[in-house]
Amino acid sequence: MLVLSVTKRYVWFILHVSLLNYMIELTTGIAFLLSSMYGAGTVSADTLDVQPITTSPIEKVSTVEETEKEKLERYLKEHFADTPILLEIARCESTLTHFGKDGKVIRGLIDDADVGVMQINERYHLETSKKLGYDIHTVEGNVGYAKYLYEKSGSKPWTASSKCWSKTAAAAIEALAKN
Repeated sequence: MLVLSVTKRYVWFILHVSLLNYMIELTTGIAFLLSSMYGAGTVSADTLDVQPITTSPIEKVSTVEETEKEKLERYLKEHFADTPILLEIARCESTLTHFGKDGKVIRGLIDDADVGVMQINERYHLETSKKLGYDIHTVEGNVGYAKYLYEKSGSKPWTASSKCWSKTAAAAIEALAKN
């Protein structure tokens, strides 16, 4: 009895699947027949609501950021012309960024006290930078204090990121020596 019940269900299933396939083929055939008799549907510009292509606000923002980054890179190249290692350090420390999208000075991912394009640590350097007249929260002050720090201590304050900048900095210094 159980075998007969399973067999009936299987036959019922096969019949319904076959019927469904037949209906799909029939519907597709009718659609092709109608399109061959009356032609394919056409769409004109009048029937569509065509809008001109505009750049999205996101694209505009990223263009502005690239421009700001390019300006900052040019500024750093001018100020670090005699110390190209500092440009490479900035590239690794902050990806040549001083302000975030929110307009605030960027802070370190690992240490929140690291600020700006050169990631100057406020805990160790804020007081000294102020005494010397540098505001490390501005691009000019951050870059100026970094130059002072480099003249005083070399690249030691940025040794944590040296794996990133050491090879490119060596090539930059070598190129400067050739000129």
